[in-house]
Amino acid sequence: MAEHSFTTTVRVLYGDTDAAGVVYNANYLRYFEKGRTELMREWICTYSDIEKMGFILPVTECWARYKAPAKYDDLLTIETSISELSKYKCKFAYRIVREDRENNRTQLLVKGYTVHVATTTDGKLTRLPEVIISQMAQFAAKPEKMNSKAK
Repeated sequence: MAEHSFTTTVRVLYGDTDAAGVVYNANYLRYFEKGRTELMREWICTYSDIEKMGFILPVTECWARYKAPAKYDDLLTIETSISELSKYKCKFAYRIVREDRENNRTQLLVKGYTVHVATTTDGKLTRLPEVIISQMAQFAAKPEKMNSKAK
């Protein structure tokens, strides 16, 4: 599947950092969620709309590779794409980067993915609605990066 990406930003809060002064590793999963939620909100539907359709998308797998630390007050860009899609599951891929203005480049901090399966609210595997599959596939096929209006 093509990896058209959606971008949004997040500023690192003091509470996101640990005693070493860098973003605590598990907080990157929250940043992944922000990227995924904003992509869905802008291009597919909101999570509350998904719940109204009678299903949820729990995370069944997550992975992250840490390349460099983020620190308090850094402005991070979250790039999110839909990298796999089937009748029952979807996979979102993420890259979190920071602009390095001093060296005029973008620095990759973290890359990763989450896998989600469609289940009923009582936990039974179910198919993704055709309309959701169609919208996700259309998003993934777009050729350019899309920026979030929500910062």
